[in-house]
Amino acid sequence: MTLLTRLDRLPLSRPHYLLLLIGGLGYTFDGMDSAVVAFLLPSAQDAWGLDNGQLGLIGSATPFGFLFGATVAGLLGDRIGRKKVMMYALAFYAVFSVIAAAAPSYEVFLVARVLAGAGAGAESAIIAPFLSEFVPARRRGWFIGALAGFFSFGFVLAALIGRFVVPTMDNGWRIAQVLTAVPIVMLLWWRRSLPESPRFLVQQGRHEEAEAVVADLERRVERATGRALPPAPESDAPPVSETPKVNLLSALRFLWSPAMARRTAVIWLIWFVITFSYYGFFSWIPTLLVQRGITVTKSFEFSIIIYLAQVPGYFSAAWLSERLDRKNTIALYLAGSAISAFWLSQMESPAAITLAGAVLSFFLNGTYAGVYSYTPEVFPTWIRATGTGLSSAFGRVGSILAPTIIGLSAAGLGFGGVFGLTTAVLVAGVVCVVVFGLATAGRSLEDLTERGEPARQTRKEMTS
Repeated sequence: MTLLTRLDRLPLSRPHYLLLLIGGLGYTFDGMDSAVVAFLLPSAQDAWGLDNGQLGLIGSATPFGFLFGATVAGLLGDRIGRKKVMMYALAFYAVFSVIAAAAPSYEVFLVARVLAGAGAGAESAIIAPFLSEFVPARRRGWFIGALAGFFSFGFVLAALIGRFVVPTMDNGWRIAQVLTAVPIVMLLWWRRSLPESPRFLVQQGRHEEAEAVVADLERRVERATGRALPPAPESDAPPVSETPKVNLLSALRFLWSPAMARRTAVIWLIWFVITFSYYGFFSWIPTLLVQRGITVTKSFEFSIIIYLAQVPGYFSAAWLSERLDRKNTIALYLAGSAISAFWLSQMESPAAITLAGAVLSFFLNGTYAGVYSYTPEVFPTWIRATGTGLSSAFGRVGSILAPTIIGLSAAGLGFGGVFGLTTAVLVAGVVCVVVFGLATAGRSLEDLTERGEPARQTRKEMTS
């Protein structure tokens, strides 16, 4: 019996749910940070007399920071450990959020928002691969999908802050940023007790530390369930060989090697498609509602309805991921997103736009639940954080491009054309996943990534 088969045979119980809560709260604050920016722009414009170009830079600051944060977090996570990166990223984000809240000028605010976004991007990229390495294979899809669902709580809280704090208090836009940062202090304190990933420790040759982590988790699970632990099957996974030192060049060479290129291409395309569509939609929906004749305050209220639809979207997809497989769940929710985007393109009244927008929100966020589950599963342990981080970073290119592309398209294509474009992008994602995606449900991480001669040979070449 190996350490990893001991880990995979544990029933999901209170210790796992505690990990879910601690990781999920991080995603809640990441979601708040991403979403609250849309509600800060009018106040920032008034405070410093900004033009539309400067406002656009603020809107792109967070996703731009996300891109670099996700890349760096993945590389560091595979070198120094998942837990350290998760802690440092959270502290980094909190510090620069407070600096942005107190910024005396537009320039300071812009730089602080980029750096806060880098911290949030690093946090976002590292949590899923970290927690996926603790969860038994048969429940991993639901667990990581539910983890991603905490993003939706952050978006709803941001919408509430945008409606009830920003417009009703003096300097409400500054207070809003403090509200997204201060709870991080509590979360940092709580996370001190988190163990490092035993899979990472094994890959680093730190077997005694890995044994201590697994043994402690076994004791806590046994105590929580009140039953003896089930026996673990003998593992026939290949022994862990020397772990290569990961840097950006070696990571890209491995990820695009013949053994991994198909997996990498599918994952990167999915991330781009969903992030392009998501940010294109959520960055424009308040403006589109205003253009349909409703007030800014009312548009914020409609936005809350649309954001609330995220919650069942995430958690329904998390549930289906265990039953339909991750790739089929992603394809289903991408298809639902495409149909909803087309439906939205045909709507005229604010109420109909809001309803169609809520359905689109449901499916877009359900797709994210599948993607967050799927991504860590297709990369080997020694490069899992880097692979996840680079995939997320590539998706952030879509979040940077989407507001600009859709803004330019709106002038020539109109409201219907904007969401017709989104429909076409989503359909391309569906075809890619159905034809080229890998089935992962119920399979151990080692079975998915460590077996098979091509993958082992590629790693051997990198260490030689």
